[in-house]
Amino acid sequence: MNHAEFPRNDARTLSDDGDSLHFCSTCAFSSACLAEGMDKSSLMDLHVLVEHVGPFHAGEHVFREGDPFEAIAAVRAGTVKTYVIDRDGREHVLGFHLPGEVIGLNAIDGDHYPCNAVALDTVMLCRFSFPKIAVLAARLPGLQRQLFRLLSRDIGRAALLAGDWSADQRMAAFLIGVSRRLAARGFSANRFQLTMARTDIANYLRLAPETVSRVLRRFQEEGLLRVDRRELELVDRVALEALAAPVLRD
Repeated sequence: MNHAEFPRNDARTLSDDGDSLHFCSTCAFSSACLAEGMDKSSLMDLHVLVEHVGPFHAGEHVFREGDPFEAIAAVRAGTVKTYVIDRDGREHVLGFHLPGEVIGLNAIDGDHYPCNAVALDTVMLCRFSFPKIAVLAARLPGLQRQLFRLLSRDIGRAALLAGDWSADQRMAAFLIGVSRRLAARGFSANRFQLTMARTDIANYLRLAPETVSRVLRRFQEEGLLRVDRRELELVDRVALEALAAPVLRD
């Protein structure tokens, strides 16, 4: 089966909302709700309001640090970068959020968003009122577990980069991680576009931008992948996964 290459921001993707019973293909909560025997119509009966937001275009902010926290949002299409600016004006990239992933979870403990979220390409979101989804989660244990799972996943990704890993290991882990996340949402696991700039990747991986370019060039020379600007193909997935294994704890 051939899977579409990410990003697939065509009209069909941007308008995808499933049907009267089924959720859209990238819904972050559909599996949890379906496990509880709740299809889309059942959730509507519970008056759970999901607001479709977007499109946000590259460079537009979804929220900024300090904005009042009222909702979490699931990415339907595109890529969102989260980041903070330190006291010296330096940017620190916290993560990249792909279709089916949720932004705003790190604001649950406070009344304001603790970071910025910006669109890297054309982004569509499903916005969930947090008070409403919290009430629903209390009634649906599966949904509550999914919220905890999403929180745990975010914490785990951040912790992985704290290790003393080599540049090759960090880059391989990043590529394999992106590949697996896209595959889980029905995109091609081996061919995709890096929608983030190499400077952002370097910032996120705590590497110098020239190191990222050098590692990608060497990976290509060694036959591990093919790179054409932002288009990327994983050629020797086994070798890349072996490099990434210590970081991803495979």
